[in-house]
Amino acid sequence: MENHSIVIPTRSRLFNIGEFLTPTPGNIITGIILTVGLVLTVIRFTMGIGSVTNLSDNQPWGLWIGFDLLCGVCLAAGGYFTTVACYIMGVKHFHSAVRPAITTAFLGYLFVVIALLYDLGHPLRLPFMFFFPGTTSVLFEVGLCVATYVTVLFIEFSVAPMEWLSCQYPWLIKWRNLVIKCTIPLTIFGVTLSTLHQSSLGALYLIAPGKLHPLWYSPFIPMFFFVSSMAAGASMVIFEGMLAHRGVHHYMDKTHLREADQVTFSFARAASFILFAYFMLKLIDMLVQANIPYLFTGYGAWWLLEMLGFVLLPALLYAKGARERSLGLCRFAAANAVLGIVLNRFNVSMIAFNYDLPSAERYFPSIWEICISMFVVTMIVTAYRFIVYNMPVLYEHPHFRDEH
Repeated sequence: MENHSIVIPTRSRLFNIGEFLTPTPGNIITGIILTVGLVLTVIRFTMGIGSVTNLSDNQPWGLWIGFDLLCGVCLAAGGYFTTVACYIMGVKHFHSAVRPAITTAFLGYLFVVIALLYDLGHPLRLPFMFFFPGTTSVLFEVGLCVATYVTVLFIEFSVAPMEWLSCQYPWLIKWRNLVIKCTIPLTIFGVTLSTLHQSSLGALYLIAPGKLHPLWYSPFIPMFFFVSSMAAGASMVIFEGMLAHRGVHHYMDKTHLREADQVTFSFARAASFILFAYFMLKLIDMLVQANIPYLFTGYGAWWLLEMLGFVLLPALLYAKGARERSLGLCRFAAANAVLGIVLNRFNVSMIAFNYDLPSAERYFPSIWEICISMFVVTMIVTAYRFIVYNMPVLYEHPHFRDEH
């Protein structure tokens, strides 16, 4: 490899787990979170969902839906956003960002499904929708699209493990080459599925006009969810790249390092336009629905904080950072935008939901719900680390260079 610090797996050295066994503060904290999470998982599935949550009939969807599902699916949008830019629009200098984005998207969607099992009262009934389809249900469409898209992401992601294991199982090269030939159809299919379920997640809240605050409720909420997912996808590519450059810099080859800055600036420009468009759409929707009086309430101040501090501000920072080619500014804007996406999904699913209930009856997640969400996020990070440490994600395998 061009970067001598990268060790290519061979028959005698297929797994790199040394970095997990080093007693660093990060590994110790990870071990504690995983241990606590496993204990809570046993409690959840042996004593029932009520043993670990504050959910009720008034609030059947809480932190696990708002964070693990709504945020998880939205923040995993970098997969379809990057593949479309590289393979459909032909922007080849995004090539080095494709595999990290696909890896993050696959892990995000996979653990969204895992997290969903915690939220279901009867988790073993999750596959029932395929045998008893409710074709008029938005939730059925979301479940079907997510399940199909997880499959598509797995196929796209499988190229990396196939290359990783090709030294041990040479026959995998044939399957790897077949997947590479199907890149364009898989990309088109993936973005179609993403368009459907990203918007349909917002459509789930169309049935609750009396429960969701008017500043967040809109007939166009499906469109808002989809547009914001595009901004989230671009921002997550930049945000993930920033973390990867700090944590696993030594696993990147020169091609990845050379293209990284241009990827950041290009995605910053795209995110700036999308966030500006999203801000104007939300502003027009607020005016059309005559919601101006609500702006002078506590929820109005909170809505303005979301729109000005986490939509308009990162849009301006992105524009300035891309214009002045400031990596630090673009990365700060990405972190700001990601936080804004999380805030928006929290507002829709929890904070502005059931807003007219007395404070004593309002939902607030239990400490165990928070711990399980941390457990799910930690599993994603751990799985990502294992993949990056072993598979050609941040570098090109020497046997397949320039064939992707």
